[in-house]
Amino acid sequence: MNISTEDVRHVAKLSRLNLTAVEEDTMTGQLNAILHYAEKLNELDTEEVKPTTHVLHVSNVMRDDEVRESLTHEQVMRNAPEEEDGQFKVPAVLE
Repeated sequence: MNISTEDVRHVAKLSRLNLTAVEEDTMTGQLNAILHYAEKLNELDTEEVKPTTHVLHVSNVMRDDEVRESLTHEQVMRNAPEEEDGQFKVPAVLE
């Protein structure tokens, strides 16, 4: 499979990119090089390779949920820059 300059122009138009003729040629060459490399990977014998979702072994690093004592409302409110009616007061984001 090869990418043509027309393909690059079409994608650039969809992406609203204004490419020069030199950039179109460069992109065409680079995209074709990527496709040729991907095709080369298809030549590999992967019969004995197990399908994976990650290159490296990934294990869950999350801890089990445990009920623990937390800060009191008063302790939390001591960290509030401003307080109003027992809640954090923050600057308005929307008008």
